[in-house]
Amino acid sequence: MAIFKRELLQLVLTGKKTQTRRTHLHRWKVGRIYAVRDQWFTKPKGHILVTRAFRQRLGQIRMQDARKEGFNSLEEFKQAWARIYGAWDPEQLVTVYEFRLQPPTRRLSTTVPTSK
Repeated sequence: MAIFKRELLQLVLTGKKTQTRRTHLHRWKVGRIYAVRDQWFTKPKGHILVTRAFRQRLGQIRMQDARKEGFNSLEEFKQAWARIYGAWDPEQLVTVYEFRLQPPTRRLSTTVPTSK
């Protein structure tokens, strides 16, 4: 499961956010599909496939990465990070995940047609 702030989840669901940085020790696995939610114990809003994972210092983020994070500028990303995590520390080590939004799966009908 992947939890995103509500406004960031909307960016994931529209395909504008394809990268995220995390401080947690629990690692997502490359090649695995995760349900995305804005809160624990809620119905998934969608699913993502993790395509890449690597570690880097927070200050190594580039403009193209800020856009993959769903932001228009590095400054906008830094402000959001500080709002979410309390401070911007360019030396902080984070895990970067790249992902793709997965199309919704169709449920097969459980109704068996009857012959007449």
